[in-house]
Amino acid sequence: MSMTSPPPPSAPAEDWHAMPADAVLRQLASTPDGLDPAEAARRLMRYGPNTLPSPPRTPALLRFLLQFNNALILFLLAAAALAAVLGHWVDAAVIVGVVTVNAIVGFVQEGKAEQALGTLQAMLAPTARVVRAGAHATVPVATLAPGDVVLLEAGDRVPADLRLLRARALLIDEAILTGESVASVKTDRAVDAGEALGDREGMAYSGTLVAAGQGLGLVVGTGSHTEIGRISTMLGKVEPLTTPLLRQINGFGRRFTVLSIAVAALLFAYAVGLKGMDWVEALMMVVAIAVALVPEGLPAVITITLAIGVQRMAARHAIVRRLPAVETLGATTVICSDKTGTLTRNEMTACRVVTETASIGVSGAGYAPLGTFELPDGGAGLPANARHLVEAGLLCNDARLHQHAGGWRVDGDPMEGALVALAMKAGLEPHALRAGHPRADEIPFDAQHRFMATLHGLADGGAELFVKGAPERVLAMSGSQLDAAGARMPLDAAWWEGQIAAAASSGERVLGFALRRFTHAPPQMDFDAVDELVFLGLVGFIDPPRPEALAAIDDCRSAGIAVKMITGDHGATAAAIAAQLGLAEQPVVVTGQDVDGVSDAELRVLAHRTHVFARTNPGHKLRVVRALQAEGEVVAMTGDGVNDAPSLKQANVGIAMGNKGTEAAKEAAQIVLADDNFASIVAAVSEGRTVYDNIRKVIAWTLPTNGGEVLAIVAALVLGLTLPMTPPQILWINMILTITLGLVLAFEPAEPGVMARRPRDPQAPLLSPFMLWRVAFVSVLFTAGVFAVMAWAERRGLGTEAARTMVVNTLCVLEIFYLFNVRYLHMRSFTWRGARGTPAVLWAIAVVVVAQLAFTYLPWMQALFDTRAVALVDGVAILGIGLMFMVVLEVEKLLLRRWRVFAEIS
Repeated sequence: MSMTSPPPPSAPAEDWHAMPADAVLRQLASTPDGLDPAEAARRLMRYGPNTLPSPPRTPALLRFLLQFNNALILFLLAAAALAAVLGHWVDAAVIVGVVTVNAIVGFVQEGKAEQALGTLQAMLAPTARVVRAGAHATVPVATLAPGDVVLLEAGDRVPADLRLLRARALLIDEAILTGESVASVKTDRAVDAGEALGDREGMAYSGTLVAAGQGLGLVVGTGSHTEIGRISTMLGKVEPLTTPLLRQINGFGRRFTVLSIAVAALLFAYAVGLKGMDWVEALMMVVAIAVALVPEGLPAVITITLAIGVQRMAARHAIVRRLPAVETLGATTVICSDKTGTLTRNEMTACRVVTETASIGVSGAGYAPLGTFELPDGGAGLPANARHLVEAGLLCNDARLHQHAGGWRVDGDPMEGALVALAMKAGLEPHALRAGHPRADEIPFDAQHRFMATLHGLADGGAELFVKGAPERVLAMSGSQLDAAGARMPLDAAWWEGQIAAAASSGERVLGFALRRFTHAPPQMDFDAVDELVFLGLVGFIDPPRPEALAAIDDCRSAGIAVKMITGDHGATAAAIAAQLGLAEQPVVVTGQDVDGVSDAELRVLAHRTHVFARTNPGHKLRVVRALQAEGEVVAMTGDGVNDAPSLKQANVGIAMGNKGTEAAKEAAQIVLADDNFASIVAAVSEGRTVYDNIRKVIAWTLPTNGGEVLAIVAALVLGLTLPMTPPQILWINMILTITLGLVLAFEPAEPGVMARRPRDPQAPLLSPFMLWRVAFVSVLFTAGVFAVMAWAERRGLGTEAARTMVVNTLCVLEIFYLFNVRYLHMRSFTWRGARGTPAVLWAIAVVVVAQLAFTYLPWMQALFDTRAVALVDGVAILGIGLMFMVVLEVEKLLLRRWRVFAEIS
C-alpha cells in the first residue's frame, strides 16, 4: 500500500478531538490498517523523532562562577583581601571559605533544578505496538510519526498523542496532565472544540497510562507537538524568579558597598589633608575602619538561619530543595492549591444513599470502613431497599480493600473501593457476600453504554442481575422501583431526575443502581438484553476535604493570605469543595475556557476575585500565576503532575506533592510536601515568617555592633583621640563575639502572633525605617559606651592597652545585653520568657564569657591581642554601663510602641 505524506493539517493540533475519526484519517492520509513502512519512514524524516528536545544546559564552570555574582559576596571577598593586606590570613581564609561553601551549595541546587526537563523524557514509553500495512509490529516509540496507528491495552503508557479510532471499555489515567485521580472514560466520539483536556473522550495523550480496556488510536502529535511536549516547551521558557530576600540582600550589599567606599575615601582625605597624617598610617587606619564596617559573618549567619528553617520545615513535612524558598514562603500572599489530595483526601467516599423513601447520609471519610448511616427518622437499621442498594454496590464491583499500617488501600477503581467501604459500614462482609453470590457472568463497563452489569446465580437455579452506572442511563433501563419494605412499585422517573440533578449540583459524583431477578439464569448476557430493571437508588460520592485543611485555611485568612483552588475537576464539584473548605460561601468559579476568552490585563483583575479555577490545563495555570504576580502578589503554587511543572517553576514558591507527585513536578518545585497536606504548607509559611524575622534580628544585631565600632573610631579620629581598638581586636569582636552571639538568633522560635500579621511587602527594603532607626540609635549607644569606659580608664590613670582591653570587654557586655533585647522585635524584652532565654542563648553567652576571660587574662592571648588584665572595680563599671544600656533600649522600645512611631512595632 502506498500513501503520500499528508499536507499540513488544516486544523490546529488542539482541535483533533473535535473532528470525527474518519475525518482525522483523511486529514492525515491514513487508514485503520496503518502506514506502510516506507511511508512511515518518510514521515519520520519529515516530522522528526517522537522525543522531547533536550533542555539547554549552562556549563558547570559558568554556573559555579555565577554564584559569586552578588554584591554582598563580592564585598566579602574584598573584605577578605583587606584582611589579608593587614596580615590576618586566618580571618581572610575563613571569609573566603564561607563564600565558597555558599557558592557550592547554590551550584549543587541549580544542578538539581536542571533535571526537571530531563524527567519528562523518562515518562515516555520505550516501545509501542503499531499496525503497519495491516500487520502488527512493535517499534521504538521514537520512530512513531503522524498517521501511525497504535494499539493500546491495560498497562500501556500512551506513546504519542492519539485520536482514538476504537475504544472498548477503555479507561486512561490522565492524572499527570489533569491532576484528577479518577481514570477518564474513553470513546471514539468527537466533542466540542472548546472542551477541556479532561473531557476529550476521543483523545489519548502521550505519557498517560491505560488503566483498563483496549483501544486503537491514530497518531496526531509527536515529540514537542504533544501535550507533554508543549509542557516541556513551556517549562523551558519559564525563567526562575529571584526571591524577595535575595533581591533585598543584593540591594543592601550594593548600597553598603558604595557607603563603605565613600566613608573610607572621605576619612582618608580628612586624615591626610586636614590632620596631616602620614598617608601610609592613614591608609592602615582606613583599612581598620573598613574591617570594622564589613559584617563578615552576616552571609554565613543568614545561610545558617535559612538552614535551620529547612530543618524545622522538614519536621513539619515540608522538604526544602532550594534554600531561599524558606524565606520566600514567609512572604507569600496567595496560595494556589490543587484540589485532589492536597485540600482533599484523594480517597473517594460514599457520602449519601438515596432511595425512594429517604436520603441517608453516611459518615466517615476515605476507604476506612468506619462510619454510620444517618437515617432521617433516627432508626437503627437500614430499610430493605437501601440494603438491597448497598449489596448491589458490593456485588457489581471488582475492587478490593486492604488494611495496612498507614490505613486502608484500594485495589481497583476508587469509586468501587468506596462502595466496598460503604457495604462494610452496613455490616456486610465482602468475602462472605461474594462467596454466597458467585458471579456467573458480567458485562464490563463500556463508555458507549455507560454501565456495568454482573449476573449472580442463586441456590434455587434462578439469578440476580445487578447494574450500576451513569444514573440517567440506569434509570432509562428501569421500569419500577422498590419501596422501604422492598416491594416493587411504579417508577417515578421525574422525582429521580430531580434527585440526580440535586446531587450533581452539590458537587457529588453519582452512580445509579438497579437489579433484575430471573427465575432461570439467562443463557448469555449482552448490552441489549439489560432492561426491565428495578431501580434501587443512587449513591453520591465525594473526595472529602481534609479536616486539617479547614483549620489551615482559617489560619491563612488570619495571616492575610488568599487561597485559590486550581483544579482540572468540574466547576460544580470544585465549587462545592471550596464552600465546604470555607474559601467562600458562594465561591466565584472560572473555567479554563473562560481564561482563554480574556486578555492578560483582564485576567489580572479576574484572578483577584476568583476563588476556583476549574477544568484548567497547563497554559491556564501558568497564565493565572503570572497574572497574580503582575499584580504584585507573591505566589505559592502546589502541584503533582507533569501539567503543573511550568506553573511550579514560574511561581515564587513551587510546592510539589511528595507521595503522588511526579518527578517532573518535584524537580520543578522548590519545596516538596512529604504528606501531600495543605496544612503543612501553612505550617511552612509560619516557619518562613519566623526565618525572615530571625534574619532581620541578625541584621538588627550585626549592623549596630559594627556601626558602634566604626563610629567610635571615626569620632576618635575627628577628635584627635587615641583609636579605641586595634584591627586585630576589631576582628576578634566581629569574628568571635558577634558571630557567636548573633548565631543564636537563627534558633529563635516564632514570636507570638506570627500568623496574625499580614504578609510583609516584598518590595519593602530590608532596612525598614524602624530598622534604620534601631541601627543608628544602638550604634550611638555603643559609641557612648566605648567613650564612657575610656573616660573611666583615663580617670583611673590606666594606659592605652588597658583602656582598649576595657573597650573590648564593654562591647562584649553591651552585645550580651543587646542580644536579649533584639530577640523580640515586636514586643518588650523584660519578661520572664525573655530573661530566661533559650538553651542556645545561654550556651552562646557562656562560650563568649569564657572566650572573653581568655582574651583578657591568658598571657598568650594578651601577647597576641595586646590586652591587659581588668581589675574587679573596672569590671563592675563595665557591667554598670551594660545595665544602663539595657534600660535605655527598653524605654526606647516602650516609647516607640506607645507613640506608634513605626507601624511594624505598634
